[in-house]
Amino acid sequence: IAGVLGTLVAFALNRHDFFGKSTINLLVVLPIALPGVVTGVAFSNTYSNFLSPLGIDIGYFGLIVSHATFCIVMVFNNVFARLKRLNPNLQEASMDLGAGLWETFRLVTFPQYRSAFIAGALLAFALSFDEVYVTIFTAPPGVDTLPLWILKEMARPNQASVVNVVATVVILLSLIPVYISQRLARDDDLL
Repeated sequence: IAGVLGTLVAFALNRHDFFGKSTINLLVVLPIALPGVVTGVAFSNTYSNFLSPLGIDIGYFGLIVSHATFCIVMVFNNVFARLKRLNPNLQEASMDLGAGLWETFRLVTFPQYRSAFIAGALLAFALSFDEVYVTIFTAPPGVDTLPLWILKEMARPNQASVVNVVATVVILLSLIPVYISQRLARDDDLL
């Protein structure tokens, strides 16, 4: 979700000039700039004050929207920076040579920003995978994500060894997407 939305916003802000462009840019980047507690409280208040009175039960959807909102910035920043570096003449040349809009996107544009998209998506996954604060405030009752489970188990006596092992595995798993995104960025710079 964050990958698609971040890419769409990056394309819109890169290709078009319109009123409020800088405001949208700020709104996309704002959730990552704010502390997690502030973002979590904002989502929780929005859900409880505006949607619950309307009879809308958010549940898992609220948790997904919350995570996607602060993860969009990872994909957005990577794709936007790559789009700024792309040569627009390549797309124009493709269309001048008879390729349609979809064919130009598939064969010219997407291959040029693919590694930035993948790197951003992997970083967004790593960020969402380890997020505790937003999850505490937006997770439906009875839902335990891995970071919440670790937090709860730390409060229980005699669980330190289990928590340490799981936390080590989580740290190692979180490093994999970061490593892959760094490799993609490095390999892409060599081209």
